Amino acid sequence: MTCAPAYTPPRLHALYRALRPLLFRLDAERAHGLGTALARAAPPSLLGRLFPAPDERLAQTVWGLRFRGPVGLAAGFDKNATGVAAWRGFGFGFAEVGSVTARPGGGNPRPRAFRLVADRALVNRMGLGNEGAEAVARRLAATPRAADFVVGVNVAKTHDPAILGADAVDDFRDAARALLPHADYLALNVSCPNTAEGKTFETPEALDALLAAVAPLAGDVPLVVKLSPPPPGGVDAGAVNELVAVALAHGVSGFIATNTASDRAGLRTPPDVLARVGVGGVSGPPLFARSRALVRHLHRATGGRVPIVGVGGVDSVDAAWAMVSAGASLLQLYAGLVYEGPGLPSRLHAGLLRRLDAAGLDRLADAVGRDA
Repeated sequence: MTCAPAYTPPRLHALYRALRPLLFRLDAERAHGLGTALARAAPPSLLGRLFPAPDERLAQTVWGLRFRGPVGLAAGFDKNATGVAAWRGFGFGFAEVGSVTARPGGGNPRPRAFRLVADRALVNRMGLGNEGAEAVARRLAATPRAADFVVGVNVAKTHDPAILGADAVDDFRDAARALLPHADYLALNVSCPNTAEGKTFETPEALDALLAAVAPLAGDVPLVVKLSPPPPGGVDAGAVNELVAVALAHGVSGFIATNTASDRAGLRTPPDVLARVGVGGVSGPPLFARSRALVRHLHRATGGRVPIVGVGGVDSVDAAWAMVSAGASLLQLYAGLVYEGPGLPSRLHAGLLRRLDAAGLDRLADAVGRDA
C-alpha cells in the first residue's frame, strides 16, 4: 500500500484556478472570511506536505530578526490575529496582523470589499473594523508561535473622526502600548485617512508628533512606518525625504511601501463598474509601479541602510524579483492571494531562488537594491 503523493504547489495552483470562479460568486468579504476560516482549520501535517519551507538561501536577518523567507502576509488580511498559528504552514516567512486600533470598531457598512477582476485588483473601505488593541493583545499572548516565524503588528488610529490632534496621538500611543509586548516589530499605519478632514499623519509635523509619543515606548521592538503610494505622476522626492528625515531622527527601523491608493489611476475596469463600487483603497497590480518607485526612492534616500518592505501588486515571480531589485528586503501579499491562491508564497520563494541562480548570487540579501 502506498500513500498518495502530496500536491505540489503548481498542481495546487491549477486546482485553485479551477475553483476560483465559484469562490468569486461570493461577496468579497464573505469569501475572505471563508478562506481564513479554512486556513485556521487546516491540519499542520497537511500544510507541511503542500507548502514547502523557504530555502535557507532566502533567509535574512532584518531589524535583528531572522526571517526564514522574504514573502509575508500583509496587514489587513488577518486584522484580529486569529490565524497567527496557521500562516507559517502556508509557506510565509512572516505575517503582519492588523491594523489594530486602541478602541474596537465595527468598520464601515457592508458591502465594503470588492474585486476589480479586469485589473486583478481589490477595493476596500473596511473602516478599520477590529476587536481593539486589548483583545488582540490577549489573543497574541495566548497564541503559540514557532520560534522561526516573525509576527509584526500594524496599528492605526481608531476609526472615529472626532479623535483629532493630540487625542489622535494619544489613541495611537494607547494601541502601541498594549501591543508592543506581543509584536516582533510594530508597524505604524500613518497613511490611513480616517480623520474628519481626510488627513493622514504624513506631514512632517504630524509624523514628528506621533513618533515623539510612540518611539520612546518601543524599546528593543523595531518600529516601521507604512507610507502612502506616490502620486501617479511619480515620487515627490522632497516630501518623501522630509518624512524619511523625521522618521530616522526618531530611530525608526524601516518603511513599508505602500498602503492602498485612493485614486483610480491606470485602471482598466469600466467607469460604470467603478461608480457602483464607490470609494475605497485600491490594492493589487495597478499599484505595483508606484509602490516599486517608492521602494527604489527610499532605498536610495537611506543609502540602502534601512530595510524596506515592498507591498502592492506582488503577485508573480517577476514582480517579486523587481521589487527586491528595487530595494525591498521583504515582500507582502494581499490581493495576490485572492487571485493566485494559497500556494503563492511557496511559488514566489521557489521563483526567487531560481532568479538567484540565474543571476549567480548566493543569497537573497545580495539581490536587494541591485537595480536601485
